Order: sequence, then C-alpha cells, then structure tokens
Amino acid sequence: MALKDKMHIFTGNSNPALGQEVADYLGMRLGSIEISKFPDTETFVKVNEDVRGSDVFVVQSTCAPVNENLMELLVMIDCLKRASTERITAVIPYFGYARQDRKFEGRVPISAKLVANLIAKAGADRVLTVDLHAAQIQGFFDIPVDHLYGSPVLVNYLKKLDLKDLIAVSVDVGGAAMVRAYAKRLNVGLAIVDKRRIGPQETEALNIIGEIEGKNAVIVDDMITTATSITETCKVLKANGAREVYLCATHPVLCGKAIEKLEAVKPKEVIITNTIPLGEKKRPFFTQLSVAKLLGEAMRRIHMSESVSSLFLN
Repeated sequence: MALKDKMHIFTGNSNPALGQEVADYLGMRLGSIEISKFPDTETFVKVNEDVRGSDVFVVQSTCAPVNENLMELLVMIDCLKRASTERITAVIPYFGYARQDRKFEGRVPISAKLVANLIAKAGADRVLTVDLHAAQIQGFFDIPVDHLYGSPVLVNYLKKLDLKDLIAVSVDVGGAAMVRAYAKRLNVGLAIVDKRRIGPQETEALNIIGEIEGKNAVIVDDMITTATSITETCKVLKANGAREVYLCATHPVLCGKAIEKLEAVKPKEVIITNTIPLGEKKRPFFTQLSVAKLLGEAMRRIHMSESVSSLFLN
C-alpha cells in the first residue's frame, strides 16, 4: 500500500505552519478542511474530501488559547470519525493541561486525565505527542500513546554550536533526570540549582550543585511558561561566574511577562522548537527549530506499522 493512498493529514488553526512542514516531509498535501465559528463562537468543521477507510492524522497543538484549540481538535476528530475513517491519530505537539496531572491539594481536578478522556471519547484511536510535562500522562489515556522527545532536535543544534567548556544545568532537582540525558548526549558536565525556602515569606535561596565559573551554561527545561524559574537560574549562573548562558526548551509557552523577563536577563540565545508558534513573541535571541521531521517520521512509521520506539534511541 502506497503511503499516500490511504493516509490523510489535516491541521487545525493552532499551528498550521508545522502541519504543512510535516506534510512536506512526507511528500503529501494537507487535507482540505473548513474550520469556522458560528456567531455565538461555537466551532464548526467540514471535511472536503473522501476519507472513508483512511488512516487520518490530525495535527493540532492545544496551546493558547488552550480551550479554543482543544475544542477545535475534539470537533475535528468527531467530524472525521463520522466520515468513516479507519483510524484517527491525534498529533498533539504540545499537550495543554499537562501540568494538572495530580491533586496537589483537596478539592481540585486532575484536568490532564479529563482531557485524555475527551480526546479518546471524541474518537481518536491513537495519540502522538512531544515532551509531556509529566510522563505519567501516557497512562491517563485508554488508547495507545507515542511520546516523542524534542531532545534529538535540540541536542543536534547544540552540538553544531560546538561550545567549549559547556555544562548542562537543571532549574531544579526534579528536572535533573531530563538534563542528565542531555549532558550524556552532549558529553558534558551537569549542574543543578537547588531551591530552598528560607523564611515565612517564601523567599527562595538558590544554591548551585556543580562547577559553573568560567563555563558556558545551557539551562534545559521542557517548557518556558512564565520564565520565572529559568530566568532566576540564569541570574544565579551569571552571578557565579558563568561565561555565557543559553536557554533550551521544547515548548515556548511564553505567557504573562515571560518575554520581558527573558529580555531582562539577556541570555546569549534561547533555543526552542516550533511545537507552539511564536507569532508576535519572536525576538532576535530566539532560535526556533522544527520538529516536523521527527513528527513526520513517527507518522510514517505508525501508518506503515513500523517501530516508533526506535526513534527514542536514534
């Protein structure tokens, strides 16, 4: 069976440029789909081509506006399911609600589980995503989940920079395992910023575990949201003698005053991917790398019933 014969790719409005890149990588065209809103803001979707018996991939990040993009994804999946597709894979480069993965106090929801239920109930047969904020979210789904990592894309770029005296830095102890993987692939040292409460006003003292002075530091995280942790870490590294500081993350969520905070600390470079479009948030110090080939190759393997797990190793 030829790749294009029974495979269709559709994209929503959250990240159409990435959807087009994925289609280009696979040598395909994007499927024709109309997405609009009724006067009361309800979402309307119409597929303009025959998808009966097809293997369909829907590319849609659930980034801001999160609820709008999530609802659009659900309606697209429902529309395609009712069009008699054989299989629907929800390709979600950035999975919103991922930080609400547990009850951190009484009488609060586990919204990540709710969203997983909604996607499966809408009719998705499989999910493909990149760098979940909490890996255990894979278990929230009652359908198969392929969890890719943005690290191959980011590490390859860092290697090309050929930085001397480089050290990988984690913003906290919780992220040490992820940063250790980066350090191993880059063959560099590891440092961790230890945050400790020192008073009733919750003022934080920052201590560094590892040698920073005179080194080029790359702070690694899965996402930059408000940018508070990553910029505070940047300040501490510079105060302790770091030569240059690079910031590296898969998802540029960048909400609130994140851009202002990043501009204030003047990092050498902020390296992120295009799981979320930058739009007006783009700045000269941003380097945005594409995950299109990573997603496209995973989609090809899913369609051809080949191993996707080997992508984790290579």
